[in-house]
Amino acid sequence: MRHTVRSVLAVAAATATIMAGTNGPTASAADAPYDVLVFSKTAGFRHDAIPIGIQTIRELGAANNFTVTATEDAGAFTTSNLAQYETVVFLNTTGDVLNAAQQTAFESYIRGGHGYLGVHAAADTEYDWPFYGELVGAWFSSHPAIQQVTERVENRAHAATAHLGQTWVRTDELYNYRTNPRSSARVLATLDESTYSGGTMGADHPHTWCKAYQGGRSFYTGNGHTQESYADPAFRSMLLGGLRYTAGRSKADCRPETGYTSLYNGSTAGWSQAGPGNFTNSDATLTSVGGMGLFWYSTKEFRSYSLKLDWRMAGDDNSGVFIGFPSSTDPNSAVNNGYEIQIDATDTADRTTGSVYGFKSADIAARDAALNPPGEWNTYELLVEGEHLQVFLNGVKINDFTNTVPARSLTSGYVGIQNHGTGDDVSFRSVRIKELGGTNPNPGVGPITGSGKCVDISGSGTADGTKIQLYTCNQTGAQIWTVSGSTLVALGKCMDVAGGATADNTRVQLWTCNGSGAQSWTAQSDGTLRNPQSGKCLTPQSGGTADGTQLVIAPCTGAANQRWTMP
Repeated sequence: MRHTVRSVLAVAAATATIMAGTNGPTASAADAPYDVLVFSKTAGFRHDAIPIGIQTIRELGAANNFTVTATEDAGAFTTSNLAQYETVVFLNTTGDVLNAAQQTAFESYIRGGHGYLGVHAAADTEYDWPFYGELVGAWFSSHPAIQQVTERVENRAHAATAHLGQTWVRTDELYNYRTNPRSSARVLATLDESTYSGGTMGADHPHTWCKAYQGGRSFYTGNGHTQESYADPAFRSMLLGGLRYTAGRSKADCRPETGYTSLYNGSTAGWSQAGPGNFTNSDATLTSVGGMGLFWYSTKEFRSYSLKLDWRMAGDDNSGVFIGFPSSTDPNSAVNNGYEIQIDATDTADRTTGSVYGFKSADIAARDAALNPPGEWNTYELLVEGEHLQVFLNGVKINDFTNTVPARSLTSGYVGIQNHGTGDDVSFRSVRIKELGGTNPNPGVGPITGSGKCVDISGSGTADGTKIQLYTCNQTGAQIWTVSGSTLVALGKCMDVAGGATADNTRVQLWTCNGSGAQSWTAQSDGTLRNPQSGKCLTPQSGGTADGTQLVIAPCTGAANQRWTMP
């Protein structure tokens, strides 16, 4: 939606750009200056690329507003000396390079919120120091001869990999690791073992990753053995992005990520455009054109889920992510029946980035601390559980919202991205989802929720004919239902259509279980709960949402107040 008020922060950030220069990448001049310590002590194999690696980081610093101190003196690892640096680079270190006191100082440094960047043989370092092993993410195991490889870039939102395509062909020494870091780090790029000889990790061979660790930030890449690597603009950009992340100048969601299904990663199969405008699709990136329209994943409705996607604004632009809306060719249906999580640098608090548009502002302080400026990529996670929505920006929770509006529901619906209008240029990458249907530790037993409330047995009564109603969720036995085949059982009796009738607005009640059609209920993919005998759906009477609203059967419309989340 269109905006009128500018925040000083967003206007300043809108000048941020990423450009290529003769010495490699140049980051935004808006980065506050910072200081980097490059440590290259070796107690084992010594890489001949160390001097050129140091020179490369100096050149990056000269072009990108950070200073570089290079040392091989482990005496630099004292609490007072480390305090002057935002991040420390372990550049092709090998073996045991720090004594116990120096290790303690470095641990305190990381726990104090600082950064670590490991290059290549940094994983061949300090095998007897558990803290370091967890910080780097995995230790070196072996390597084949230097050769060409295809790296597969699975995260293109991080500053270190955003400039890369989905694949990256390069030549280097390719490490195998003792363990797979995926369970503790966000993997950014992997090695395709089918494209070279000597890989031992199989189909999942992480090679570059990032992680938050004990209050600090860690980034590691297995690239960087050869001298030639440091002349490669793409690798120089990777180093710069890693430095900016570990120094806290660029934000990223570095939480581990598994179990997601891609909805968009280059292919638009299953997507539909509603309303005017469209999205261009190039380099596995969707970019909005014109509008106001909506590009929505029309193949499937989703209920409880974690939706993640990467987005970038070019400047003072406008878009949003819509969730919980019904199927429609009219984009206004999503506006009127769903919820928009806004993307807009400069609007009012309830209509700016991270807000549930028009309903709840983000935590602005948390949002500002987590937000990358226009020109850089950000990652949203929208975590939907029943009527509860949590919004995470670059891994930081910035909004917590519970739907109480009867005309809207988060319990089921479609997801989509907005093309707001001409000049509102927002791009999206890597739309992926994880359905959470298996999160109930006792599936088939629990509350039935809808309209922001629970299906409840009035007064916890057990007499035949007791009213079944909407009521504020309270976790009592009157709201705990067991799905037993096609029957719904609570307090030892069944949800029943009074008299087995089929007329509109026939009341729903509690009754002794008898296996009749009046007690048969089928959960539909659109979230409705249908009584097959009548062909009608469980519905709050007269669209009510107040405590005590009688539940009835009514024609199935898929409206928000007919959508239920089952246990």
